[in-house]
Amino acid sequence: QLQASGGGLVQAGGSLRLSCAASGRTFSSYAMGWFRQAPGKEREFVAGISRSGAATYYADYVKGRFTISRDNAKNTVYLQMNSLRPEDTAVYYCARGSDLSKWHAEYDSWGQGTQVTVSS
Repeated sequence: QLQASGGGLVQAGGSLRLSCAASGRTFSSYAMGWFRQAPGKEREFVAGISRSGAATYYADYVKGRFTISRDNAKNTVYLQMNSLRPEDTAVYYCARGSDLSKWHAEYDSWGQGTQVTVSS
């Protein structure tokens, strides 16, 4: 089970840190990803991280602004979001997968989502 938190309302240029806590003892066996979905739009990939955290992958539209990380001892994955823009407004979801991937079909377990709203 995945539980995302840390969303909220922030002004453009601001920062937020999302967290996703996983239950169970196999967290380090899975790659993790963050996706987002804005109203009326399809869910899109944001960032992914490998099992050990050694490899990360970002969508072009967040590269240089967002950082994904994980703490396997705490069963938690993070998404640090800086220089936020109004177009980053969406519900953000964490997901678990067998390998690092940008395709949502590769992830088999999803958190409930946390709302991020960026005002201009």
